[in-house]
Amino acid sequence: MRVSVSHKEGMKFEAKTEKSSFIIDCPVISPVEYFLAGIITCSATDLVMIPKNQGKSVTDLVVDGDVVRAEEHPRKFVKLHLTYSFHSDADDVTAARWVMASVETYCSTINTIRETTEISYTITHNGKRIRENEKVISGGGAKIDMGEIEACPS
Repeated sequence: MRVSVSHKEGMKFEAKTEKSSFIIDCPVISPVEYFLAGIITCSATDLVMIPKNQGKSVTDLVVDGDVVRAEEHPRKFVKLHLTYSFHSDADDVTAARWVMASVETYCSTINTIRETTEISYTITHNGKRIRENEKVISGGGAKIDMGEIEACPS
């Protein structure tokens, strides 16, 4: 993947990708907001494609993202909470698995920040809250004490 960004005027930049181009107009929309929108869009595309590949459909999909950033520069993301709301022709367990597949495996942007960011999610499926503040347990962002684990000697 290759992207080229060139200065246009004032605080406007043009980003050119291998497929298209778009204008980044700072401070109207900051690069960090574009970054967060990219994270959310990455997961949202999974929530359309995974069901489609299973012969199911998703409608009325909205994914909201709330970020807490560090106070000190470079002000990295510390916490990210994603709220998924959608309707589908699947049961609640399947709908939850789609979200988990996205955040745990398929969404490359989430997986890019997961080692430094505590990630959680809430799911409303067919008008019913089916998951609330579930934490993504993999990655360095989440601090979970698993206790003593018996293992084979190395």
